[in-house]
Amino acid sequence: MTPSRVTVKNVISVSLSVFRIAALKLFHRKTFHATWIQRISPSVDINIGSGKLTLGKRIRAHSGVRISCANGGKITIGDNVAINVGCIITSHEGISIGSGTEIGPYVLLYDHDHDYRVEGGLKAGMYKTGAINVGKNVWIGAQSIILRNTNIGDNAVIAAGSIVSGTVVPGSVFIQKRTIMQKQAG
Repeated sequence: MTPSRVTVKNVISVSLSVFRIAALKLFHRKTFHATWIQRISPSVDINIGSGKLTLGKRIRAHSGVRISCANGGKITIGDNVAINVGCIITSHEGISIGSGTEIGPYVLLYDHDHDYRVEGGLKAGMYKTGAINVGKNVWIGAQSIILRNTNIGDNAVIAAGSIVSGTVVPGSVFIQKRTIMQKQAG
């Protein structure tokens, strides 16, 4: 794409975002907070439901992103956060993403799991929840999955394809190496 074409695309995206922010503020007065100028792709799906969504300044959300606050869930996204294509952020309890964080393509953040042990199993629609806290200036690589009860410290790096549950120390690099079962000869 040429620089002038990129500029036009960004101007259109920001302009459409202003109208979208206005509509969200109108229909979700008490549960949606954001500054007016954001760069949110028109194809981003935002569902506040019974939850609360707070966006910092200069959020960049690319096409195919889905943000959902279900069952009273709260999502807070700090300033200057980039959310790449195809990411899904779904909260039933609480998800906090610190300022300056970069989220790669197709990253999933879920602060809940289906509680399959209850009577009725998955069809019962019951969940186990636990907050997700992502620090400032974190880089989350492509296709990573961040699960409930996770705290990622400031300036951490999550390698692409990782599944994260628990605590990631500030300033560390989290790499999940997967072992592949091989059939032994013989």
